[in-house]
Amino acid sequence: MPIQKILLVDDSRTELHHLSELLRQAGYTVRTAENGQQALSSLAEDKPDLVLMDVVLPGANGFQLTRTITRDERFADLPVIICSSKGQTTDKVWGMRQGARDYVVKPVDAAELLSKIKALG
Repeated sequence: MPIQKILLVDDSRTELHHLSELLRQAGYTVRTAENGQQALSSLAEDKPDLVLMDVVLPGANGFQLTRTITRDERFADLPVIICSSKGQTTDKVWGMRQGARDYVVKPVDAAELLSKIKALG
């Protein structure tokens, strides 16, 4: 099933705006959340086809939130791509261990991100 609806989780309004515009111009429907609580509420309301997850968030971090989402039977098939400025190999490995399908380092390369999204669809 092709990816159409994306939930973008980031506490930076600048990043939310930038990534939302990029994704919308590529034809995706985008909803945003600024923290884990908003993200979980949004998931319960209308399940997206993909979650783009920042790591540094207020409250639960993106690694914890990814683990919560991917271990919930309602969302077990929901792919998560971590999108973070934390670019160490250990961060990437940890993100994948939490259930992320892929990992993109900020600043985001638009072509790379769109290619990774398309590969999941």
